[in-house]
Amino acid sequence: MHTERLKVLYLPKSDHTELAFTSYWWNRLCRGAEVVEWDHTVPCTSENVAERIGDFEVLVTAWGSPRLTDEVLQKAERLRLIAHAAGSVKFMLSQDAVQRVLIPRGIRVFSGNGAIALNVAEATIGMMIMGARRWMDHALAYRERGVWRDPAIPVNGQYLLGATVGLVSCSTVAREVIRLLRPFRTHILVYDPVLPLQEARRMRLKPVDLETLFRESHIVSVHTPLLPETVGLIRREHLRLLRENSVLVNTSRGKVIDHDALLEEARTGRFVAVLDVTDPEPLPPDHPLRHLPNVIILPHIAGAGFYGYYRIGELLVRAVEATAKGQPFEGEVPLERYERVA
Repeated sequence: MHTERLKVLYLPKSDHTELAFTSYWWNRLCRGAEVVEWDHTVPCTSENVAERIGDFEVLVTAWGSPRLTDEVLQKAERLRLIAHAAGSVKFMLSQDAVQRVLIPRGIRVFSGNGAIALNVAEATIGMMIMGARRWMDHALAYRERGVWRDPAIPVNGQYLLGATVGLVSCSTVAREVIRLLRPFRTHILVYDPVLPLQEARRMRLKPVDLETLFRESHIVSVHTPLLPETVGLIRREHLRLLRENSVLVNTSRGKVIDHDALLEEARTGRFVAVLDVTDPEPLPPDHPLRHLPNVIILPHIAGAGFYGYYRIGELLVRAVEATAKGQPFEGEVPLERYERVA
């Protein structure tokens, strides 16, 4: 059976191609579709993309790609698929454009969010264990002060095994975290106002309000998408409920947590905060959070890793192939609820 060979306008630079595609999946894309790579001696702007896009059925984007403006979408008369070889598409595709152009015209969108979620989930588990076991504190005490088993640092406590873990949102990343948590015999609480009760039961989660989650959890992990209603979602009244020697992990977005409240509560030394994201990023050199011994700040790298990044390339190629056949594909962005998508 003959499969249509789609024409693909490919915007990412070569270094991103190496990041997201193994040679097998890149060659498979080029064999199965007519791929035209952007000449990066020409600025990759919205205006320039609009001039080129008219003949293409597929547009491949990545981090650093320009916004898909009205002009781009109007000129993209043959466009059937926007394939984003990275995470969120929110920076380049507005809710208005989705409702006014993409849905009426049947243009589909692929995102590598689900692939990157695998890496973020792995990092989240590592951050939970590192925070609970205070490995950073022990390592620094030994390396910088020559202290072996500093009595001021706990060496026995409630670590991940058997812990009550509270997840703020049952997002794509959180679902992968849930899968990875199973061997640790954890009791999982979840705060997610839009998660159906039946689905929570099927996943063996206990739905609770935010206050209960912070009060009862040994480890709290934040996975909520950044939406207007989630900015500052986690406030002082929640953070002050964190129990002694608990761990707070954030791999979602910095703006979800009130940083003034976080600083005030972290100064008590009552809990360990492990943050892959902050507001802003990076924090200014003189920001007090950077200097608290119980706060570990990472440079927004939880999503990195060969496994998840190469999975982006694989899923993107499969999405292009499925589009040519008019079939569903993994990683399709649900445009009908785009306003709630990360």
